[in-house]
Amino acid sequence: MHVAIVTMFNGLSKTYSLVSVVEEHLHMLLGGGMKVKVLVSQDCPDSERYGIYSDERIEWVKITNRLGDKQIHWMDYTQPTGRVHPTFFEEAEVIADSLYEAVRDVDVVFLHDILYQGWHLVHNIAIRQVQARLPRLRFLAMNHSYPAVRPLRMDWPLSGRYTPLPNTTYLYPAESGLPALAGQYNVPLEQCRAIPNSLNLYGEMSEAVQGLGSLTDLLTPDILAVYPGRLTTGKQFEKAAALIGAMGAESGKKVKLIFCDFPSLDIEPASYKRIIRNAGESYGLGSEELVFTSDMGWPDGFPHRGVMELFTLSNLFICTSYSESFGLIVLEAASRGNMLVLNQAVPALEELGHGLNAYFMRWNARGFDCDTRESYHPSEEAYLREHAGIIAKQMENNPVLQAKTITRQRYSPQWIWENRLKPLIEGFN
Repeated sequence: MHVAIVTMFNGLSKTYSLVSVVEEHLHMLLGGGMKVKVLVSQDCPDSERYGIYSDERIEWVKITNRLGDKQIHWMDYTQPTGRVHPTFFEEAEVIADSLYEAVRDVDVVFLHDILYQGWHLVHNIAIRQVQARLPRLRFLAMNHSYPAVRPLRMDWPLSGRYTPLPNTTYLYPAESGLPALAGQYNVPLEQCRAIPNSLNLYGEMSEAVQGLGSLTDLLTPDILAVYPGRLTTGKQFEKAAALIGAMGAESGKKVKLIFCDFPSLDIEPASYKRIIRNAGESYGLGSEELVFTSDMGWPDGFPHRGVMELFTLSNLFICTSYSESFGLIVLEAASRGNMLVLNQAVPALEELGHGLNAYFMRWNARGFDCDTRESYHPSEEAYLREHAGIIAKQMENNPVLQAKTITRQRYSPQWIWENRLKPLIEGFN
């Protein structure tokens, strides 16, 4: 599919919020394999292009902003009645000719505020002329501000802000605004769709996290746990894997466990990884649901900055460690809004966890006077499954954890592309 995005930007300053919104849409479109043109004003400086706007896959097209040798000055026609300035229709015609050449080879034209904003009325009318010349064209018309109330009296061309455009689906960032959107353009509600603004959590994160996210899914799990540590039996990673597996089985939720591991001389890494994977698999944890960063390109450990960024994505931290003198990693996970599940048999974790309202379970541990070995009745499996169900339910009932999780899952560019924007564009086939 060939998509043209019509913005008519005069510049790319992020103080204009629409610049950031279109930036995210470009990531979605290019990531989805679309062929993309971006249409901007003739006066938009090339020197301001940055990031995705400078991507070589984008065809950057400047639409004329001149009538003869004079610059076209946009006038803000927000009123529904009255007259336009004397050269308005001449300006619309030359702009239409420029737009026609730019979109004659595309399938879908994505309009950003072109039909809505009063200062884009000249482009609004120009687009209508293009549509008449290219009736096969399909349009997605996005309103980024609250829809305007449809007036009782209107004069052409001022009424263009309220007049339906053929072959168009109307878009708004929130479902709640769709009835008002339909009312503005006097179209059926079924012709309107919600495309929420996205939050690109990867956008400000390090290359390490972005790289890991390109190799394994960090966004869609309902329960995402990150456990950094040396790959030693003292961390009892296999207990964490078993618990996460049990949580998935008991709750029916999508789970994932990321071990940010680094080498230890205690045990051969491949052997211990097999033990850990077997423990998880025995409780239903799939191979894609358990990840060692050492297998993903970081054999000597994942960067600490990256670990902290992963904690902003995760919602659960499990510390099954056999021995800890303090447990700074617990504070780091807590500071990024994770539910804490700690080994109560370790004195330092019990002390720290009580102050942090952690959930406690018991695994083998080292105390100050002796080592402890847990026995479970009727079985360790029953113990794990019981607590797994409780933890999953507590996470589900915690509004802060739920808000964090839903934001990661449903407002990522990937989710919005796959579930909202892509179906609209491909539906035009």
